[in-house]
Amino acid sequence: MKNRVITISREFGSGGRSIGKEVAKRLGIPCYDSTLVHKIAEESGFAENYIKNSGEDAPTRFLGLTLYNYSFGSRNMDLLWKVQQKVIMDLAEKGPCIIVGRCADHILREKADCLKVFIHADMEYRSKRIVEKYGERDDSPEKRLRDKDKKRAAYHNFYTDKQWGESKNYHVVLNSGELGIEKCVEVIRLLY
Repeated sequence: MKNRVITISREFGSGGRSIGKEVAKRLGIPCYDSTLVHKIAEESGFAENYIKNSGEDAPTRFLGLTLYNYSFGSRNMDLLWKVQQKVIMDLAEKGPCIIVGRCADHILREKADCLKVFIHADMEYRSKRIVEKYGERDDSPEKRLRDKDKKRAAYHNFYTDKQWGESKNYHVVLNSGELGIEKCVEVIRLLY
């Protein structure tokens, strides 16, 4: 595979999805985020809502053993992971693109000319952004951020054996709270 692919991992509320979409628009290449969920649903036969809700859940490890290995849910998650890998590999083979989330950075680590990006920001910036973008919820914005990030980290760490968000696992780590969305877009576009 010789295609140039950008993968964007991100903290919840940091603007990673928005950044990916805008970079894709400026480069004239597709961005797969929620459309990735649709493609995984088509391949797996699982409902899109199930994939959205379970796509960041990870089996639990305890004393080196994976709990619930034989449960229905765990088998579904493993099947979902395999389908996700296939879909991401297929998309990368088709041509240049941006893939947001879903451990694409790990899945494509040896298979594509891939720029791996991680977007983060401080709690205050992300809290303000999710309230403006998604509206108020019952939980505090900070709790929603911590919960979502915890799920993403557990999922990524389980399936990749790497620490989610650790800078050495990415080519570029950008703080959208400090740089702003526009500057992050421009940096990634220039690195492409």
